[in-house]
Formats: sequence, structure tokens, C-alpha cells
Amino acid sequence: MDDQGRGSDPRPPDSGEDPFQPPPLGPGTPDPLPYEGVWRFTAPAVDASVPQARHAVRDLLYRQGVPVSDDLVQGLLLIVSELVTNAVRHAALLSPMLAVEVAVGAEWVRVSVEDNHPYRPTALEAAHSETGGRGLLLVREITREAGGVCDVEHTAGGGKVIWAALPLKSVRVP
Repeated sequence: MDDQGRGSDPRPPDSGEDPFQPPPLGPGTPDPLPYEGVWRFTAPAVDASVPQARHAVRDLLYRQGVPVSDDLVQGLLLIVSELVTNAVRHAALLSPMLAVEVAVGAEWVRVSVEDNHPYRPTALEAAHSETGGRGLLLVREITREAGGVCDVEHTAGGGKVIWAALPLKSVRVP
């Protein structure tokens, strides 16, 4: 990211460069806040990775001292659970490993899950009788209510990354 995680735009740039590798700080660039940074870990695409990813993200936020409210943490953890669950259920055959990334800027926090499956999911309405199929709708609603943004993008390797970015200061949308 060209802003080293600072500022109000959590969207990775479309410059063709690796969006997860920030360029070196230039002269006149303010020092990052103590909690700013990007952390990435991989996990097997198995059911046990869902709670492990959720606990890892929660522990990271607290360990780094990210100024997040309890409501924002709960929303982020639900988003991580849904995205990892989707990768496990729908992408594991073509993507036995998945990656979870947490990027924290001065004003926002972004969580993303990447897998190597080429299918780009959409948030579909599920019938009331169905027990699943609402995960991306839930991610979209949590993100919208917090005043954030979410998206699905293809990776250079043919997979996808699904991400949600929420402002550190909670904003309720009517």
C-alpha cells in the first residue's frame, strides 16, 4: 500500500504491485502508530482452522493495542469466521491452504481471506428453510453497519481474496 496503512482508504491499490507489501517509507512520511501494520498467516483449509483464525485475529488486535471497541472486535471475528468457513467449505478441494491477513491503519482495520479457488462468490439470498448460504450477506451487513467496505478480488495466481475493512471509529448507518 502506498500509504503504509495510514489514511482513510483501506482498499489495496490496483497498481499491479503486491498490495500486501508496503513500499519503503519516504522522507516526510509520519512514523506509523504503534498498532499499525500488516500480519498474514496461513492455515490448512479444514474446520479446525475457523476457530484458530478467529482466536489469532482477536489475540493480534489485543496484543498490538489496536483501539477497537468490543462491538467492532465481535464484528471482525464474525467476518473472519464466515470467510474462513467459506474457504474451508467451498475452496478446499482446489486450495488446501488459505491465508488470513489483518491490516491495521491509523483509521481502519481490514481482514481478508485468500484461497486459490477461482470461483468468485456472490452474496445470494438464501431460502428461510436453508441452514447455510447467508455468510457473505452477513459479512456485507456487518461491514455496512460499521461504515466499512468489502469486496472480492481475483489474485494474480488465479484465486481470490475476500476482504472487509472497518473504520476504527464505529459509524452506524441508518
